[in-house]
Amino acid sequence: MLWRKRENDAEAMELTTMHEDEEKQDALITISEVSASEDAHTLSKEEKLILLALASLSLMAALDGTSISVALPPVFSSFSDLFGRKPLILVAIFWFFIGAIVAGVANNYAHMLIGRSLQGVGGGGIITLTSIVIADIVPLKNRAKYFGMLSAIWSLGTVTGPVIGGCFAEKSTWRWIFYLNFPLIAVGTALVVWSWKFKSEAISYRDQWRKIDYLGILLFIPSTASFLIPLTWGGVLYNWDSWHTVVPLAVGAVGLIIFSIYEYMFAKNPMIPPAIFRNRTSLIAFAGYMVVGLVVWCILYFLPIYYEAVKGFKPIMAGVALFPETFTLAPSAVVVGLLISRLGDYYWAMCIGWIVSTIGTGLMYFLSADASTATWVCVNLIPGVGVGMVLPAVPLAVQAAATPQNLAIAVAMSTFFRGFGQSIGVAIGGVIFQNRMKSNLLGYAELRPNADKFSGEAASAVQMIREMADSPMKDHLREAYADSLKVVWAFCCGICGLIFVVSLFAKSYSLNRVMTTQKGPRN
Repeated sequence: MLWRKRENDAEAMELTTMHEDEEKQDALITISEVSASEDAHTLSKEEKLILLALASLSLMAALDGTSISVALPPVFSSFSDLFGRKPLILVAIFWFFIGAIVAGVANNYAHMLIGRSLQGVGGGGIITLTSIVIADIVPLKNRAKYFGMLSAIWSLGTVTGPVIGGCFAEKSTWRWIFYLNFPLIAVGTALVVWSWKFKSEAISYRDQWRKIDYLGILLFIPSTASFLIPLTWGGVLYNWDSWHTVVPLAVGAVGLIIFSIYEYMFAKNPMIPPAIFRNRTSLIAFAGYMVVGLVVWCILYFLPIYYEAVKGFKPIMAGVALFPETFTLAPSAVVVGLLISRLGDYYWAMCIGWIVSTIGTGLMYFLSADASTATWVCVNLIPGVGVGMVLPAVPLAVQAAATPQNLAIAVAMSTFFRGFGQSIGVAIGGVIFQNRMKSNLLGYAELRPNADKFSGEAASAVQMIREMADSPMKDHLREAYADSLKVVWAFCCGICGLIFVVSLFAKSYSLNRVMTTQKGPRN
């Protein structure tokens, strides 16, 4: 049965439990039975305003998502533990604001790159700290509904961002893509400043600065960036075997290995405590979040290629055609989050969600060149439901398995692994797609001479294919694209099925308990 029997709540009262003895985790968690008043927890007016502000800012950050934000969640978590959540959120908002200004007035690619990088710094902090604050102010059992809503916001922003940007670029000016952020920044900042009433401690800033893992940060951020950025241009700007791709990938990988050794063996106050990886359930949940990012980004990146190259849609219409995923994923995340909070168990949602995701991505294999509108709409509803079920469940598994002192970094690492999955998902999917595309093109005599060109520039060639007159060559290209994408969908199906099997070994911790966080609200 998918539903596992949880620990008796009465036995959870005032117990000290060691997580996963077989993993030799030394951290202990003090568990207390939830009182009736805590089970019926309601947020104060100020807390609701804080969450409203952070939700608005998270939507803004999701709309403007960048690759550089992937490396920053652990850093923001570490600094917020030392200096408090509010200062770090304001710092993140500031950098996002500066980035929007620089990008909005940019007149060349270099200025645009600087602006987008600064936005990535701020956006990564906003999204990470929003999740951490939810963990700070909401009891464990009630968090699922808030993480469900946050997941819905993330999916809406992720999908609608390119559509909104395309509309501005086509109908007005692309600069409005960045100017649109300013009202949200103003309102969000005002609400954070006015509503934030968290318990504060008398701290020595000199002592806090001494606790920063400077070497860890200097190793982690450049290494992660060096590893992830080549994944965005491999097979696009440069070949995968080009030194432009291989060298930074290798440097990044070596840097991350050195960082891991340093954190595990030498760091006095490690930015990423090794203890969070000593729990089987945490590892499974982190892997699950990485697969969420991988699958969602494969769909968001490759499905528009199907719509444009195979179905002949224009870019904006291709973005609109993604709505079957969005408008099932978001409601599914919210509804399942509410059910998890009511039932006090996340395990069923995680397992059933992966089953539905496996079925849904498997059905995408049938998106042929001649698929009807009804077919592609109905097929794309199912993956959205499955991933939506998983999204509120996975963070609950991470948090239920974390010790109070490691809760913030555990939440931040969830965000990191989701972003990491997004990056490697597009890279792996791109390699699979290009190899299959080249094989398909070699099967057509008229396309064989240009097989390398078309397979290497498949994403950028969609406009040319869309504008081609009807001919046997165009039909062959459409069939080659559709067949190549089938292999990508099969890969997504396989990875979802694999993580489902792995998730069966996760532990279903009781959510009917209080975990005292380090930065809770003031009574």
